[in-house]
This record gives sequence, structure tokens and C-alpha cells, in this order.
Amino acid sequence: MKHLATISLLLCFFFLMEGDLKAQTAHKLPDKNQISVDSIVQQVMFYAPFYEKLVREYRAELYIKGWLEIPKKNFGFRFLPKMIRMKKGVNEYLIESLSDLHYTAPNIYDQKVKASYGTTNSRSFQASMLEYFHMNIYSSTMLYSRFLSPLSKNGHKYYHYHIDDVYYVGNDLQYRIRFRPRTKSDRLVGGFMVITADVWSIREIRFSGRSGLITFQNHLMMGEVGDDNEFLPVRYDLNAIFRFAGNVVDGSYTASLDYKDIDLTEQVKWVKRKKKYDLTESYTLVCDTNAYNKSKDYMDSLRHFPLLEPELKLYNKYVGTRDSFEFKKTKNSRVFWGEVGDFLISDININLANVGSVRCSPIINPFLLSYGRKSGFAWRQDFKFNRLFNDDKLLRIVPRIGYNFTRKEFYWSVNGDFDYLPEKRGSIHLSFGNGNRIYSSDVLDDLKAMPDSLFDFNALHLDYFRDLFFNFSHSIEVVNGLNVDVGIAVHKRVPLKSSKLIALDPDIPIPPEVSEKVRANYISFAPGIRVEWTPCLYYYMNGRRKINLRSRFPTFAVDYERGIKGVFNSTGQYERIEFDLQHHIPLNFMRNIYYRVGFGMFSNQDELYFVDFVNFSRNNLPTGWNDDIGGIFHLLDGRWYNSSRNYVRAHLTYEAPFLFLRHLMKYSRYVQNERLYVSTLFVPHLKPYVEIGYGIGTHIFDFGVFVSAANWRYREIGCKFTFELFNR
Repeated sequence: MKHLATISLLLCFFFLMEGDLKAQTAHKLPDKNQISVDSIVQQVMFYAPFYEKLVREYRAELYIKGWLEIPKKNFGFRFLPKMIRMKKGVNEYLIESLSDLHYTAPNIYDQKVKASYGTTNSRSFQASMLEYFHMNIYSSTMLYSRFLSPLSKNGHKYYHYHIDDVYYVGNDLQYRIRFRPRTKSDRLVGGFMVITADVWSIREIRFSGRSGLITFQNHLMMGEVGDDNEFLPVRYDLNAIFRFAGNVVDGSYTASLDYKDIDLTEQVKWVKRKKKYDLTESYTLVCDTNAYNKSKDYMDSLRHFPLLEPELKLYNKYVGTRDSFEFKKTKNSRVFWGEVGDFLISDININLANVGSVRCSPIINPFLLSYGRKSGFAWRQDFKFNRLFNDDKLLRIVPRIGYNFTRKEFYWSVNGDFDYLPEKRGSIHLSFGNGNRIYSSDVLDDLKAMPDSLFDFNALHLDYFRDLFFNFSHSIEVVNGLNVDVGIAVHKRVPLKSSKLIALDPDIPIPPEVSEKVRANYISFAPGIRVEWTPCLYYYMNGRRKINLRSRFPTFAVDYERGIKGVFNSTGQYERIEFDLQHHIPLNFMRNIYYRVGFGMFSNQDELYFVDFVNFSRNNLPTGWNDDIGGIFHLLDGRWYNSSRNYVRAHLTYEAPFLFLRHLMKYSRYVQNERLYVSTLFVPHLKPYVEIGYGIGTHIFDFGVFVSAANWRYREIGCKFTFELFNR
């Protein structure tokens, strides 16, 4: 029996050794020097577009813990916007939050914070970090299209790849691939990713880069192969360092996701789902403040993992102090100066109980200051009053003031809207103020054309006029994407310098047809209608309020206005019609196309002395497309806007992160976008007028240089400059 027992033990040992040898043979690692990294990366790039769309929807609980340290600061720290409000002698802060997160494809994140606790009351800095936890790593871009992903199909043009390591985890062969940018650019990142062979999905990825004034390193851990969360992140470890003007804030964040429901779907089904234009189920975007908990005990019962010893010590140090995110009065001078900084260079919001909220743009926000070759330096200041009534009715009043330093012109306007039928975007609009100083030589030309002139032309000043306007209209969305606006427009135009009819011969009276042309003011009264249509427009309902989002198709607009003589002492009649088409086409790899086409004309004129189009007009204050530069003329003399009774215009802007400057390396790393501009205008005496430009965009400013030609002859060169600091 003893021998049988010994033999049995030997046989068991033999079979165990044989199984182990077979396992080692099955898990024999390939030589990484003999593996083609290009073939591995190509497989990942092939499957990435499918994995990107595989998750249609999920719901999860998101826990975020942030440790903030301020190793370096100076007096200017007090004035930085969206920054934590320091306590005297305290340089370390801890912040926690727990949220319900709802994701809907393709890129909609609805996050509601239901609990928070911490040692600082600054929500803005914490909120600015949320975008680092909203990621689909299989997308061709990262962090809301700020960076080109190393998984994009053209990644080989911008990244180098090599194999760091090859190893087994269980039965899964995994490759650790390192990637680094071919050129230095704030649009590229560096790091590594771990890839599971056969399924070619990502197990973890670490990448670092620069976003504006923040340098960061983000590490994502993905779900395990075969689990429902295989293609979703389960943990983030983020380090972000903010540096500006000698101030440094170091933030270390850890985030964990606990998935409650994951809906996977095939790509074909996802494409069909996009035909549903109502995205209300995805866009709720309202936080239930009644369920918002700010107690430490509540957070202790919900956090996903225990606090570390230094974090516990920091909390114990602040026992008895106010909870995080509560706004109470304080005598702390540092908090006061921080609020002053926000007042100077951040949006200002004041909530008035039972009345509404007032918001005004920053007093010293460089974004509102611009320079152009023709317009010179201009500054703008906006104030906004909002009052929300029952049933989501909304009253908005927006006063605006501005000053053009070059022309020494002051502008003001008041715009009011009352949304009385929010589900149909039914609204009443009222606006009044002073517009562009308008040019008109028609009156003077008519008088000079009269034979045997009887008066002194030197006493007439009929070139430039001040323009006071009053507009009243009603708009409603008839069907999704189709808006109809009906209203009236009244203008009172007064010469900058008063004019007098002085007879050359006092004994000869001036004829009535002459004296009627020279008036102290010129008034126009015109009812009009505007029809605007955007096909296939996506939207969501926020309560009863309809919020329009985007469309793959352009927006068409037709504007008709008829001036009536004699109403409110109006002095002329006319008809104006304009057509406008605008479209934004987002392309792959952070590229965009913007284009605009339009035409207009005045007809049936009777004593028409002012050609004042709506779509074709000079802008006295900063305006434009996404960069405040595209879609308008920068070198065109202002008189052309008011001297042509018809026009045809077209604009095109192409935007991409890499066009010409990526080869200059360190001198161009801060350029986030490059843009090409082409604008063309046809008016009776300019056939054509052309502006061609090139521009760059950084996180601080946008700059463009333009060359113009008229009638196929070179005319001039100029530039446009707008500030963007703290606005991107």
C-alpha cells in the first residue's frame, strides 16, 4: 500500500509538471525585436472606429478625489480667474465629489453632482478638470478634440511607435506600445498604451501634454477583456499643473467609475439611431440641488476607496470649518482680492432673489479687445439680465457698450427678449441703440447734378450720418429648424455736421424740390419678415424649453423688408431682399470648414439715400465666426457697404491643427490651429473684390494677415488681432 501511495504521488507530480511545461510552452513570449510594431498599431487603428461606436449608452457613478497644492504664488495669484480661494497660510487642499454620469453616443455627457466635500469652496477650478474624465479613448481625437489621438488612422504621420514590453496576463498576450510626437506641438501627446492581442483593445493608456496654461499626465485603466466595461475606463489618475506669471498650482486627481447600466450596440444600429433629432433623454443637464449633499459623513459612506493617511490628516485639521462649496462672507483679504480678480477678468454673475440674475462680461477681459487694419482698436462690454418665470418663460435684457479708439466712436445698444412660448421658441424681441455711422453721398450727388446751382456747397455736410435704430419683432419656430420672424425696423439718421442751404443770390429763392432733399434728419420705417431654415436639426428639451444643438446641413435665411413713406414721418420708400447661407462642416482629425454665401439688393427706391444691408454691413465691434476673424471683410473700406445697391459675397475658412508650421518645431508648438481665409465680393464697381488670408490660433490670441485685390489688381495688406486669454 505504501508503494502504491508513493507511485500515485509520483504520477500526480509528473502530470502537474507536464501541465506546467505545456502552459509554459503555450505562453512562450515572442521576441519583441522580431515583432513589427506597425502591424500591431495598424490592427488597433483598424478596430478603433468600431470600438468607438460600440457603447451606445451607459449610466455610472463617478467618484473624484482631488488634492491641490500651491507650491509657488505671488501677488498676481489673487487676480487669476477660476482659481481656488486661498486661506492664509494654507497651501494644500482636498476636494471630493460623487456624481451620477449618463453617457449617450456619440459624445454627450450629462453629469449631476449629488455629493461633495472638501477644504476649499472653489468649484470653478474643480469643474475645469471634468473634461479630463469624459473620454472615449478609441476616438480619433482626445479631450473634446483638443488633441490628435495616437489611435487615429493617420497617427503614423504625427507619432513614432515602438514596443516597450511583451507579456502575458492570464491567457491574454499583451503589448506595451510607447508613442511620442514626431514634432513638438500642443495638439499631440506622448505616453504608452497596453494592447490585448487578438481583440486589439486597450487595457490602459497613459498620455501627457499641454492644454493652454495646464500641463497634464492622464492614466486610464480600462475594464477587463470579456467584461461589460471592457471598452470603458474604470479608473483615472490625473496630474495637472497650472503655471502662469510665476504662479503654480499642482493638482492630483483620482477618479473611479462604478457602472450601473451599459448598452452595447452594433455600428449599423447606432447610425440609424441618429435619425432621432430629439436628444432630450441624453441632455437633461439640470442638477437637483435638493439632492445635493455637502456633509462629510455622507461622503464617508459613499466614497469608492478609503482616504490616504495624509488626506485624513488634512481633513482632521479642518474639522469644524465650513463645508466645501458654501458661499459665506469672509474677512479674508485673499478671498476679497480673488473676487476682485474674477470681477476684472471673468464673467460676473449676481443672483437677485425673486427678481433674476445679472451677468456682465469682464471689465478687463482681453477677449473683448480687437485690432483690425480698417477698424483699428475696438473694445466691448456686455451686461446680461435674466429672469426665469413659471413654465420656463424667460426674460433677457442685454445692454452693450463699446468704443472704437481709432474712429473715436462710442456705441451703445439694448437688446431684450421675452420667450413666452419656450417649447416653440416663441419670442418677442426689442432692440434700440446707435449703429454704424453710415456713409451716403446720394443726396450731395443729386444736388450737384442740378444745373445752375443756387446755393453754397461748402455749407453742406452730407457724407456721414449717425444712425439711431429701433427694432421690434416676433419670432416662432413653425416646425423643427424652421423659424419665422416678423417685425418692424425704424432708423433715424442725422448728419454728423449740420448742413445749411445758403443761397448764393438772396433775391432768388431756393426751389422746394431742393430744400426737401436737405433735412435735419432722415427717417425710415419698414416692416419685414425673415425666414430661417436648418434641416435635420438636433435639439433637446430642458423642461419646456427647446434648445437647438447642431445640424449636418447649412442654415438658409431669406430676409425681406419694405420701407413705407409717411409713417412716423418717414421720408423714403424702398424694398430690400437678402439671402444668406452659412455652414460649419467638422472633418476628421480636428479639421473644420466654414463657408458663407449671400446676396442682396435694394429696389423700388424713392428718395433712397441710405443703403443699409443686414447681412452685408461693417462691424464696429469685435465679431465673426469661431475665431472672430472668419466670415467678414477686414480690408474693405466702410463706404463700399453703403454705396452699392446690390452685392454678392462668399467666404471660406479652412481650419486644421497642422498646415505649415509643424516643421518649425519649438517656435510653433503653441499654435493650436492654422486657418486659411478666402473672401470674395461682387458690387457694381468691384468685380471682384478679393481678400486672401492666413491665420493662427493659440490659447492666448488669434492673429490673421490678409491681402486684398480689387478688379484683379493688388490693393493692400493688413492684419487682424484678437485676444483669447482665459477664454479657451
